[in-house]
Amino acid sequence: QVDRYLYHMRLSDDVLLDVMARFQAEMVKGLGRDTNPTATVKMLPSFVRSLPDGSEKGEFLAVDLGGSQFRAHQVKVFDDGKQSSQLESKFYPTPKEVIQGNGAELFDYIADCLLDFMETRNLKNKKLPLGFTFSFPCKQTKLEEGVLLGWTKHFKVRGVQDTDVVNSLRKALQKHKASFDIDVDVLALVNDTVGTMMTCGYDDQRCEVGLIIGTGTNACYMEEMRHIDLVEGDEGRMCINTEWGAFGDDGALDDLRTEFDRELDLGSLNPGKQLFEKMISSLYLGELVRLILLKMTKEGLLFNGKVSTALLTKGKIEMKHVSAMEKYKEGLSNTKEILTELNLFPSEEDCIAVQHVCTIVSFRSANLCAAALAAILTRLRENKKLLRMRTTVGIDGGLYKTHPQYAKRLHKVVRRLVPNCDVRFLLSLSGSGKGAAMVTAVAYRLAAQRKRIDAALAPFLLSLETLREVKNKMRTELEYGLKRETQARATVKMLPTYVCGTPDGTEKGKFLALDLGGTNFRVLLVKIRSGRRRSVQMYNKIFAIPLEIMQGTGEELFDHIVQCIADFLEYMGIKGARLPLGFTFSFPCRQASIDKGTLVGWTKGFKATDCEGEDVVDMLREAIRRRNEFDLDIVAVVNDTVGTMMTCGYEDPNCEIGLIAGTGSNVCYMEDMKNIEIVEGNEGKMCINTEWGGFGDNGCIDNIRTTYDNEVDEGSLNPGKQRYEKMTSGMYLGEIVRQILIDLTKQGLLFRGQISESLRKRGIFETKFLSQIESDRLALLQVRRILQQLGLDSTCEDSIIVKEVCGAVSKRAAQLCGAGLAAVVEKKRENQGVEHLQITVGVDGTLYKLHPHFSRILRETVKELAPRCDVTFMLSEDGSGKGAALITAVAKRLHNVGQK
Repeated sequence: QVDRYLYHMRLSDDVLLDVMARFQAEMVKGLGRDTNPTATVKMLPSFVRSLPDGSEKGEFLAVDLGGSQFRAHQVKVFDDGKQSSQLESKFYPTPKEVIQGNGAELFDYIADCLLDFMETRNLKNKKLPLGFTFSFPCKQTKLEEGVLLGWTKHFKVRGVQDTDVVNSLRKALQKHKASFDIDVDVLALVNDTVGTMMTCGYDDQRCEVGLIIGTGTNACYMEEMRHIDLVEGDEGRMCINTEWGAFGDDGALDDLRTEFDRELDLGSLNPGKQLFEKMISSLYLGELVRLILLKMTKEGLLFNGKVSTALLTKGKIEMKHVSAMEKYKEGLSNTKEILTELNLFPSEEDCIAVQHVCTIVSFRSANLCAAALAAILTRLRENKKLLRMRTTVGIDGGLYKTHPQYAKRLHKVVRRLVPNCDVRFLLSLSGSGKGAAMVTAVAYRLAAQRKRIDAALAPFLLSLETLREVKNKMRTELEYGLKRETQARATVKMLPTYVCGTPDGTEKGKFLALDLGGTNFRVLLVKIRSGRRRSVQMYNKIFAIPLEIMQGTGEELFDHIVQCIADFLEYMGIKGARLPLGFTFSFPCRQASIDKGTLVGWTKGFKATDCEGEDVVDMLREAIRRRNEFDLDIVAVVNDTVGTMMTCGYEDPNCEIGLIAGTGSNVCYMEDMKNIEIVEGNEGKMCINTEWGGFGDNGCIDNIRTTYDNEVDEGSLNPGKQRYEKMTSGMYLGEIVRQILIDLTKQGLLFRGQISESLRKRGIFETKFLSQIESDRLALLQVRRILQQLGLDSTCEDSIIVKEVCGAVSKRAAQLCGAGLAAVVEKKRENQGVEHLQITVGVDGTLYKLHPHFSRILRETVKELAPRCDVTFMLSEDGSGKGAALITAVAKRLHNVGQK
């Protein structure tokens, strides 16, 4: 009979899955900037950005307003490795005249209670941070500020809605400060639900959902920042207080609400509001049972149709009665006793029926609560892109704690609705007060961490003044390198390349190009056409250079190169042809002519013996002779930077500068012959290979080098050399990042203070990871995956810090590179004697091409430091291959012109 009567309260799994989908849609609405104003589920940002990590410590106060009692707490958190804490509390009543009076009286009462508590705990002379648990919907714009949106749970205090409750509490405390010598700093405003999550999060770091199911009901969870339109920024996570009690206020649950729900709502303090809460919280379930029993009695289904005064009296049946009647063994006797006290004189059948009504009402509550919670868990799992998720839900509230079967029902239904989530339900034993203290402790920890992270990264922040200084020093070093008397001791070597012209479009023929400059070696056949059908066709083959050859003898290295050339000529079927060859050799060379290059010193990890001080063209000719299979006409030895400039010069005659920003870093440019004192002749121009990587080797930029730069330098193959390159090139940026991460981990700011084996490995942090981590399109989850590939098990907070470190290192690299380039373009402008220079820079290198921000920051820096130069950046297509062939072609053209 009861089942038939309450048929609409029995909810099938299909209905619950539908409720779950509806709640998910409401969450999305609440998170969207445009849809939030009309959303019933407000999804309020709490500005709690981090869960406890176990390193919190200190002494904190907390006050807790929102339930039937007001509570003051003292919380001590110990950093003893055991995550232990101590809670001392005192309970104060919340008189009706206070919770339905005016705002000033309420906050004065809170301040009085806190003062009393501090006196009893002997805390009056201590300056302590305070967390304020305020269990009502508030709109927060920061952690220590919250505007009350509206009262719930029988509270109706005048003059508080739409005002900042933290400010009101501060004012009330201020009044007491002078007279009672107390100094309390309100650091955090926390909703009781958030407090519950934080309390449980201290004991279980998997806890990222908080649930209250008691007098009121609510849930919170950690949401990805990129989904929270109401708060600036995309990095990390923030706890969202769903305020789910208002779910259905727009009619979304009308098909599930019964006549009893409607009647209960009409008789409440806030008709039409908090409809979901009225279906599931303990404040209303007793009243719902009363309304059902009243109607059943009127219809003669109970108590022989006799309606007692108790059944007509609102609030007469409370949740404690419902809980008592549902107890397994003594349920029936409890039911008889309670009904008799209410003058209802039940028969045994009445007792069974009433008990059944209670079960159906509380079961519906658990079902609806489970459906909404399942929606949150599903969202969390999808945010993390996991097929299966383990997580913990922190729970508090009288209904969950005291009802004999509520918890078991809730767990069972949640697990049925989300079978791909392994959920642990953790009861909050210390309540939301400790949670407020934990939020305050976490805020304290984050502020202290922030200070130390900022201190570590501060040396990477270069002011405009510092960058101007770098530009001016680079300019001085460029001049030193060009002058005969200072060239020998100059750090920027300014090597003449004997490339005296850029392409004019008449170049044609077949050319070979070799490209040696990294761990791979390329051989190319380049066909250049001139005239109307001007084009460049290329065929190439890539060969690896094993480490043992890179660091073996010079003879072994050049024999390996010739072996690769022989393979290519055979592969292309051109072994018999004596083709002109350009040799891209991307290491510092001193040239006496276009086809003579003496190696100044190896860079980029090469260490082959008996090469430094030798002519690399002669070494190549010797190796060809030793093999005695083919002959080649070696026309030019070329630096990759010059090749880059020539490739772009073929497309744009205005291109007179080449820049490489990749594994290494270098610049070349066309200098007036009259300024090059180390080469005879004053007519025309010649390309100068600056070899600017050595800038600073004389200590001139030591003021901007950090301890991390020193670590990287000391651990490199060439300590004390190429210092500017080590601050700006792709080969070293990842290593700088690794050194910073080690330092931050040692300080306990990253990876839980544990330096993993992989983090100890030099070179593990390749520059490609910087590019991936800094990509704007990459969510923190993917950043965590990259770090996991590197063997670094990171939290969400760790990922944010790693991303910030990568950003600081690559930004400095781009700015320093920009400052150096600004010195070169300013020199070009002065050479030409013009007020305003228009020039193109040909660029190549993976750092410039692939890093998401490097090229932009570089361009912005040049613009800022050389405002009278209009610089166009042109990406080079294969400068070291095509460029070498073009230089060879230009050299052949100029040679022929000279002969004529």
